[in-house]
Amino acid sequence: MRIWAKLMLVLAVLVALPAAAAPKRIALTFDDVPRNRGAFLTPDQRTDRLIAGLRMAGVPQVAFFVNPGFLLNEDGKGGERRIAAYVAAGHVIGNHSWNHPHLNAMSAEDYLANIDKADAWLRQQPGFRPWFRFPFLDEGGADKAKRDAVRAGLAARGYRNGYVTAEASDWNMESLTIAAKRAGKTIDMDALKALYVESHVLAADFYDDLAIGTWGRSPIHVMLLHETDLAAMYIPDLVAALKADGWEIVSADAAFADPISKLFPDTPHSGGTLTEAAAWEKGLPLPRWYERNDIPLANRLFAERVLHETVLAE
Repeated sequence: MRIWAKLMLVLAVLVALPAAAAPKRIALTFDDVPRNRGAFLTPDQRTDRLIAGLRMAGVPQVAFFVNPGFLLNEDGKGGERRIAAYVAAGHVIGNHSWNHPHLNAMSAEDYLANIDKADAWLRQQPGFRPWFRFPFLDEGGADKAKRDAVRAGLAARGYRNGYVTAEASDWNMESLTIAAKRAGKTIDMDALKALYVESHVLAADFYDDLAIGTWGRSPIHVMLLHETDLAAMYIPDLVAALKADGWEIVSADAAFADPISKLFPDTPHSGGTLTEAAAWEKGLPLPRWYERNDIPLANRLFAERVLHETVLAE
């Protein structure tokens, strides 16, 4: 009888313990490689600093999505050395089209030809993965026939969707920083770092909540970043903040092996993150859109916090 009482006591204790939180895992990816000069760094400086920052932060592997058509656009110099340096540091590269077109502005045939042009260069490079990321995350908009034609064309070429599950419009923050620097405005660098890091951590948490509501679990997330000066300067701080928030940084290979990689949501308008599309397809209520991806709000936060300018509410 005493043994039974002890077993019941142990069971009661186990039931009372809080359930272990599901792991939060995320991979980092960078679009629009190679980008031109930013606000603070030359392209070569940016690459060197980004590689060093990722190594310092202990990030095992990231993916860089490349536009080979821009290799010769960087101050008249080629970007091959920079891409090779990323791969030599242990990272991988994917296809982001030849020259970053909008799918909704061209035919499926021309779009696939643009992808093929990039593919011819990329398949000759070490570290290549057959992942295609749609420029602008534009998967055809309301044109389902075009969407399906491109999906079929990618599958026939052996490509998988290089989807995104979380993003914070870092391209906009970079553009605002460049514009402020050119205008000779005073940039509060500490505030800029804080806004960059905070925006991405909040985005990761927002999209994880949306994913759990959609799929009933936390998938391995894929965060969209761009190869910017801000990323090069602040990636160690971003990784540290993500880890402090409970996130584990994993490889791009691990992320794109998650079962959600096989999903192709059918929504009235195709584009944006996979998380948003899947939530829309399932009929989850709004909001399905991270608030800081609203450009007027993002611009106001940048003006008030980084430039210390007063912005009147509309």
